[in-house]
Amino acid sequence: MRFDISEDQQLLRDATRDFIAGECPMEAARRLAEESDEGYSADHWAKLAELGYLGLVAGEQAGGQGMGAVELAIVAEEMGRACFPGPYLDVVVAARVLELAGRDSVAADIAAGKLTVVLATRDTVWPGESGGATFADGRVTGSKVFVPFAASADKLLVTTDEGLALVDGPFQLDAMTTMDEATRFARVNFDNTAELLGDNALVEKANELATIGSAAMALGVCQVTLEMTVEYTREREAFGRPIAAFQALQHRMADMLLRAEGSRSLVYRAAWALDAGQSEAALMLGSAKAWAAESALANSRECLQMHGGNGFTWEYSVHRYLKLAGTLDQFNGARDEMLESALLAAEELASETAAG
Repeated sequence: MRFDISEDQQLLRDATRDFIAGECPMEAARRLAEESDEGYSADHWAKLAELGYLGLVAGEQAGGQGMGAVELAIVAEEMGRACFPGPYLDVVVAARVLELAGRDSVAADIAAGKLTVVLATRDTVWPGESGGATFADGRVTGSKVFVPFAASADKLLVTTDEGLALVDGPFQLDAMTTMDEATRFARVNFDNTAELLGDNALVEKANELATIGSAAMALGVCQVTLEMTVEYTREREAFGRPIAAFQALQHRMADMLLRAEGSRSLVYRAAWALDAGQSEAALMLGSAKAWAAESALANSRECLQMHGGNGFTWEYSVHRYLKLAGTLDQFNGARDEMLESALLAAEELASETAAG
């Protein structure tokens, strides 16, 4: 079967790329990431809301566009290509999850840019540590770590022992420094009023959307670092000719192409499987996230290496992609977790096939 995006989906891709190029090219994205307190622009956020991006996958009754995982992957890929600053993925997932929980008015406020809600899902920094959040008597207590852009959030969607809860701000925060300074992570300590939205089924839906979005962002990083490498090696000369003419570097760029194309096939296959409700969706999703994240890291490193000394300088933006790739590798489904998930899904499919 040959899969390709539709004409409408291609228009979405083109419009998203044009919007980012016009409103937030890499130079602007870097200034926001490196110099602003929030890490993103309120003006850009308002324009995303106006154009319908914040409610991309929420239903029309919740103020959204009613699109699916494939469209989310298309937009997220473009966000990854540009290192677009801000909590876009978390917010668009939150709007959809709140709609599924029957909170259409809250989802509509998110889609309109009136409310910022992000996901708080990680319990501890290291395995074996104590942590996590508890829901009881209309309150959430405990803590979450590596909550993205928590300082900008009005509410948080928090995974608890009872299920998924919508927690009211303001929040007690401690900033957490990582290699990726563009993503404003924080530890959040809770003793806040909250509403329990649903059980683990709702958590799983949030995880699915966040995972496919992260995989698509990794694909964007994988593709753009390939393009940057090809462009640079065509211009950079050594021994009187472009370094792209050297076969050893051609082999390495061919490997970069294979990683990018493999990631593209897996990501859009997984997105289509989610939209179609296919039984192998879990297998595809785990495989796509693990492969795309690893490929983004590998291509970013190759891009940096083939830029030579320039690649290690702050002025060049290669390091921005390497840092983003590292974040995507660990969040919304770390690579080891995704590989384990894919293996378990494959075993279940094999058992069902044998039994059927």
